[in-house]
Amino acid sequence: MLRYTLMRLGIFVGCFVVVWGLVYSGLVPRGLGDSNGIWIVLLALVLSAPISFVVLRKERDRASEQIVQRVDRMKSNLDANRSQEDAAVDEAVRSQG
Repeated sequence: MLRYTLMRLGIFVGCFVVVWGLVYSGLVPRGLGDSNGIWIVLLALVLSAPISFVVLRKERDRASEQIVQRVDRMKSNLDANRSQEDAAVDEAVRSQG
């Protein structure tokens, strides 16, 4: 999961540098007034999102598999805890009755 996040961040930074270069060379229009920094960040986000979607497909699938495994493990742990609690309650009821 960390690897996927770092890869996405790397793609964003690369797009940010490219957009920054294009804006300051005059090939892409500057933002209005003092919004130039926000303009560059937004353009970089718009460019990096589809690139990440296509380029990182396999890594995203791996990350989602890891998340599914963690969720399944947590569910099984919760089920085991519930059954232990149910057994403890049943035992307490039997000893009182």
